[in-house]
Amino acid sequence: MKMGTALIYDEEMTNYKLLWVDEDYLEAVKKTPFMTLEDLKEFTLQYGDVYFHPNIYHCAKLAAGAALQLVDSVMTGKVRNGMALVRPPGHHSMRSAANGFCVFNNVAIAALYAKQKHGAKRVLIVDWDVHHGQGVQYSFEDDPSVLYFSWHRYEHQKFWPNLKESDYDSVGKGKGAGFNVNVPWNKVGMKNSDYLSVFCHVLLPVAYEFCPDLVLVCAGFDSAIGDPEGEMCASPDIFAHLTHLLMNLAGGKLCAVLEGGYNLTSLPQSVCQTVQTLLGDPAPLPVNLDGPCQSALESLHCVRSAHRLYWSCLKHAAELPNSDISTKRIKLAEEEEKSEKEIEEKSVEEKVWPEPSKRVAPPVRTAAILPNGVSCPDGCKRFSSSEDPDPVIVNKLRESFLKDADESDALTTLSSLIALMEQMEKNEICNGLALVRDVSMAMDCVVQQAAAALCKRILVVCVGDVVVPCPSKEDGTTLLVQFSNKALVEQQRKYYVPVCLKKGCSDVSGFIQAVLGLLLPLGYEYDPSLVLLVRAPESGLSDSVWQQLTGLLQGLAQGHTLVLMQEGEKACVAPTTSSLLGDAAPCLGQLHTSVPEDVEMLERLRQTLQVDWKLLQTTAPQTGGGEER
Repeated sequence: MKMGTALIYDEEMTNYKLLWVDEDYLEAVKKTPFMTLEDLKEFTLQYGDVYFHPNIYHCAKLAAGAALQLVDSVMTGKVRNGMALVRPPGHHSMRSAANGFCVFNNVAIAALYAKQKHGAKRVLIVDWDVHHGQGVQYSFEDDPSVLYFSWHRYEHQKFWPNLKESDYDSVGKGKGAGFNVNVPWNKVGMKNSDYLSVFCHVLLPVAYEFCPDLVLVCAGFDSAIGDPEGEMCASPDIFAHLTHLLMNLAGGKLCAVLEGGYNLTSLPQSVCQTVQTLLGDPAPLPVNLDGPCQSALESLHCVRSAHRLYWSCLKHAAELPNSDISTKRIKLAEEEEKSEKEIEEKSVEEKVWPEPSKRVAPPVRTAAILPNGVSCPDGCKRFSSSEDPDPVIVNKLRESFLKDADESDALTTLSSLIALMEQMEKNEICNGLALVRDVSMAMDCVVQQAAAALCKRILVVCVGDVVVPCPSKEDGTTLLVQFSNKALVEQQRKYYVPVCLKKGCSDVSGFIQAVLGLLLPLGYEYDPSLVLLVRAPESGLSDSVWQQLTGLLQGLAQGHTLVLMQEGEKACVAPTTSSLLGDAAPCLGQLHTSVPEDVEMLERLRQTLQVDWKLLQTTAPQTGGGEER
């Protein structure tokens, strides 16, 4: 990548003046280093769930200063992104009150600082800590320039901080209505599928429509498995994917600031997964994507319904038919019938999980097969096989694709494609690009070779009108998703998904919403070994949207993405390799309302496909459906 990643924890973080605190509160905190033990106890009693120590003011300044220094580094282009490892955390702290072990609200201060000093017009704050960051919510609930998203353990207001304002129907106030998104978890044990579903069906669509200038993450890892506070079951590797999915927003300007985390095994594992992704390492294979549970679907349904009035991407979201299908469904009276004895006897199961597998970046990030006369972009390696092609493969290629003429150039290209795939399979090359004379033939060749010899599963994403090799067997070796503006002859099946957009791929809003709400859930649940991304001639897709698509798909298959384009698409080589090399895609601007026919088409597809693909679900069936856990 062209710019690096900042990891901030040094004492030099103190060279800042806080821009947002109540002066009386600040002056009171300043006095804590000089208080006696009794004074500290009395001062602590003024606030909720916090303690004061003689070093707290110094440490709180360091934490807030770290967040500001990180914002400076990212907004000035000194680095692309970064993470601040801070203590004490901040997201519970309010304007003039400490709360929840938080003294100053590090991320809220950073958001205002980014607006005031660096001119950020729109800031997205993503809070994946297991507790609700009410301090951040209160700071911006009437401010449409800050979009605050939080998921948190709630359990129908029975989990700390026990606030009504933490529920899904707290959407913001006044001009800020719709800019506060709460996803309450009403059960413990949420898994990777639950987290990913909320990203695909709520956060990402809204975030792309919002189009932030900066992304701030309240990176609390008490939402990971094994944490005694969160009691969730999401494995540390999911944070690699959550981070990756945010990295194309705001031109890649992302600042993560540490919040909670109380398990000394899952906490460092989760932090490492986040930082490795920020550094540009290929994402790990996603694990345990078995579909969202019933309770998660109820919360997802409620959030989408509550925000359908405010975001065009959610206007098609299902309304809540009655109070039974809501996060308030469980009768609290029944819950209260549980005796104290039952609660005391409830054993706390110790969670055991495997250590995340080592993420090894291949020696070559991106390789390209290019015709003579087409220069290879910086950072990309021109690919040519060092070995003569296998005669058996050559004969098979001639028989299958080159029967009518002596196509020596085409034969060389196809042989090189197969050789490139083999090196990707061995993890010697992460991803690649090829300019080919006949994109349809090359696509067919890659699919046949991958299914027959190299990969267990291949996800084919085709953009534009071109003849595609529809899976002949529903054996799961190939999943094909094609975006087009023409009604295709082939009917939709489990492993063949035609997405017919009325304006084709030129409609940015419709295309992006289809990618986020349909393609990504399908791709993650399918879990391919290889992603084949095909750009048909005259697809109508702009380079910036193409880069967004290319970047998002690299979260799959450990980054093993092979891009095919027609020789006439030479101008697209540079932007494509830029995304393959890990550079953030350009911002798309605030998205407009999608064409109604496209919205209806996508919803029909979702309804049909969710029988086989659980990550497409957005509502909880009233009876059955959705895994109960």
